[in-house]
Amino acid sequence: MIDPAPPTAPAPNHEQLDAAAESAGRERVTVIALVAMLFYQGFAASIVSVAAPWIATSFHLDGAGIARLFAWISLSALGALALSRMIDRHGRRRMILWCVAAIPVCSIAAALSSNFVAFTAFQIALYAVIGAAGAGCIVMLSEELPIARRARGQSFGGLAASVGAGFCVFLMPIFVAYGWSWRWMFVISAAGIAMLPAMARLLPESGRWERSESEGITARSHFYDVFQPLYRKRSITMIVCALAVAISTTAANAFGYYHAVSVVGLSATAASTMTIVSGGLGLVGFPLGAWAAERFGRVPTVVGFGIFITAGHLWFFWGPPAHFAWPLMWLAGGYFWFNVCDNGGTVGTNAAATELFPTPLRGTMIGWFALVGAIGAVISNAAVAMLANAMGGLSIVVGALSIVGIPAAILFGLVIDETRGMSLEMSAKEEEFTASEN
Repeated sequence: MIDPAPPTAPAPNHEQLDAAAESAGRERVTVIALVAMLFYQGFAASIVSVAAPWIATSFHLDGAGIARLFAWISLSALGALALSRMIDRHGRRRMILWCVAAIPVCSIAAALSSNFVAFTAFQIALYAVIGAAGAGCIVMLSEELPIARRARGQSFGGLAASVGAGFCVFLMPIFVAYGWSWRWMFVISAAGIAMLPAMARLLPESGRWERSESEGITARSHFYDVFQPLYRKRSITMIVCALAVAISTTAANAFGYYHAVSVVGLSATAASTMTIVSGGLGLVGFPLGAWAAERFGRVPTVVGFGIFITAGHLWFFWGPPAHFAWPLMWLAGGYFWFNVCDNGGTVGTNAAATELFPTPLRGTMIGWFALVGAIGAVISNAAVAMLANAMGGLSIVVGALSIVGIPAAILFGLVIDETRGMSLEMSAKEEEFTASEN
């Protein structure tokens, strides 16, 4: 007797094919819009740090004055938290577009500011809207992409922001060579208003947010709901980890150029070349992080990159050995390594952070991360200032601070739930949250 052939699935009809094509088209357009806006945000956010030496000259600031400027800018995290909460309450699309529209306003105001207090105030406002817009874009990348492409979407977003920052680094030497003021960089940022009409046409509202809003769940939620029993373990653990990571990485990211020139003795040209080339090659960390997050999981990706980045920091800041023949190669290798780890870990972290919390709290949680990140940055810079002389130099302190990231990575691995391959509804416990809000 011959067994009958197993039944085959019916071929999709034209309506199903059209629906699939429409969904793929919506996804593609959404990703393009989000990536374009993250590129723009990356450029605008980098101006003040890249132009810091010339800003200091214009406002007659010394090194401590620039440090105070950055400390004041850290207050933007409070505004970013408030605006991120509004992204959950009033919609992803609306708030992203309003924040992106505010970036040119703050940029042109900063360019025209002749008073240091006014300049600082507009920088605080600028970083607040950039932080909130970035949070909205990260959230939408998770909400609009299917399970298998979520981590890849986060890698596209991180890569776009980094390339935008790199474009700022590329332009600044040209401005200096031609004697153009740093203020024109903010004028270029203000010109981003031209992209807003296209972004408004391309960017849809998140379908998940619309459902949450129509059911009244969004209106009943609060910014402190991330600490309710259902999410308390996740939120507190991730906030502690975010604080530790900020402490361990802020100084390393800020003082790499200083270490290369002032401690190791590289020329400014060699240090700039190392930064651009090794940092550019380090962008491979974004696709590598996406691959690892899908292959091994979000948690192993964060833990692995979070531990290995410390090795790169120690290699860079505690080296090269005395009388080493090729100090540039030593530093370039370390700089490349910790940029790869930083970028790869960012993909895993963003994927996990947006998958672990429900629709009405996703943007809010990113805002909390921005707030504790700012606190960690202040702690990191204060530690360098206080301990540099006692420990034998700034670079020794920076390397020591990087070790703080290891227990943070281990804590993340021990406590945080894995979300790879899970729907957002399942990973974020949407049903339980909805029931608790009714």
